Amino acid sequence: MTTEVKTPHRPTAAAERQSFWNLVHAEWTKFRTVRGWVIAMVVSIIAITAFVFVAGNVSSSCSGPGGRSACPEPPTGPGGEQVNDAFYFAHQPLTGNGTITVQMTSLTGQTSVGPAQMAPGLQPWSKAGIIIKENMSPGSAYAAMMATGSNGTAMQWDYVNDTPGLAGSVSAFSPRWLRLVRDGDTITGYDSADGRHWTLAGTATLPGLTSTVQAGLFAAGTGSDNATEATGVFRHIRLSWPAAPWTGTNVGGLGVNGASAPGTLRQSAGTIIVTGYGDISPLVSPLGVVSIGRALDGTAIGLIPLIVVGAMFITAEYRRGLIRVSLAAAPRRGRLLAAKAVVIGAVSFVTGLIAAALAVTVGARTLARTGVPLWPVPALTLARMIIGTAALLAVAAVLALAIGTIQRRSATAVAAVIVVIFVPYLLAVFPPLQPGPVGAVGGGLTLGAREWLLRITPAAGFSIRQAVPQFPQVTGVIYTPNWGYYPLAPWAGFAVECAWAAAALTLAFYLLRRRDA
Repeated sequence: MTTEVKTPHRPTAAAERQSFWNLVHAEWTKFRTVRGWVIAMVVSIIAITAFVFVAGNVSSSCSGPGGRSACPEPPTGPGGEQVNDAFYFAHQPLTGNGTITVQMTSLTGQTSVGPAQMAPGLQPWSKAGIIIKENMSPGSAYAAMMATGSNGTAMQWDYVNDTPGLAGSVSAFSPRWLRLVRDGDTITGYDSADGRHWTLAGTATLPGLTSTVQAGLFAAGTGSDNATEATGVFRHIRLSWPAAPWTGTNVGGLGVNGASAPGTLRQSAGTIIVTGYGDISPLVSPLGVVSIGRALDGTAIGLIPLIVVGAMFITAEYRRGLIRVSLAAAPRRGRLLAAKAVVIGAVSFVTGLIAAALAVTVGARTLARTGVPLWPVPALTLARMIIGTAALLAVAAVLALAIGTIQRRSATAVAAVIVVIFVPYLLAVFPPLQPGPVGAVGGGLTLGAREWLLRITPAAGFSIRQAVPQFPQVTGVIYTPNWGYYPLAPWAGFAVECAWAAAALTLAFYLLRRRDA
């Protein structure tokens, strides 16, 4: 009697070799054994970090010796941001809760048209209305209901917050009624076209608001140089507290970051006319503050070594004839391409993470030494910038891998990726490099064309680094890519880059399966 001995089933060596994670390990081994590729990662880190010292060469419009600012320090708002806080304020004290209601029948003004020359007109965000302000110190907490030059009524508070109200301009035939109600730390704004039917405009919470605040009427011209004048006419002024005499004050004073001229307060037969200059807004002018995003300006330079390595990660195998060996070891070609994408993407992500973290750490200290105020960035925004920069580099490397698979030649693949990522970024961010007629200011591409480059090309991914948001209520600021502003939101721009990489990978997979090695 014989006993049949059964050998337990074992995966074949070929099946083991085809395991996806075995492929990933094999591709990682290929990468780390090529010294030039590892050196390229180090070069990328150095390029991104070293560019911090170039980005730190910034100055304000009144820089002093050694690059230090000779300007008075601008006021700081409740959120820690640098602000403009200069306007004319007709005010009286309010202790405890209270309500102020007014009718505005006119908003007019004058705007600068040349040195010492004024002409009738308003800026879009010239404003006048009612305001409750913690105290007279520039930068203190406030909430205001206002009529504007061409943006209807609005409620604004603490410099960075804005919510729209009724549309249309103010006139004697189309007046606007404004109301602010204080209840502890909460201030609620309303507007009305007739004084009977009120609409909620917004609610602001001002933590730690003192018991006694200043409340009243204000006007601010909101010009880019604080030289624009705004005049508001107020009637039917109703206060829920015992009225006191009105006091007129130029908040912020005159001069740098203040009004260009003193305001005025006129009272006649129940009508109060307030004229003021200045602005109430976050200070986001490139000459007024500097963004930590400048510490990441070297990302575009550090991207180039990653593009080269990403393309060569597969084109080198075509050039040496090793692609046949790789495909023989991994007959399922899509898995081979995916394994390469995982490796080059992961390596590039780690490289970018190290570079971005170093650049931000060194950049914060370097930019602080310039004397130009540094815009405060919340922790979540900073994390998005660092991690997003790493993801931007990783996706770019994967895109280079995909185009390398399509082209099968290193030079043409690298050139193609540079054309779709690096060149659009340069054209959008550096106007002197743009083509244009001799003598043209800012190059031949319009701002609209530059913005479209950052909407439809993979260069849109650079928006992930934006630190300072765009504020619709801030005028006189050039929201352009060369100042760190992008046409798409950070993650939306990154999604455009991802879409390009996904499309390229799909085509690469199709061609890899169809073509001979």
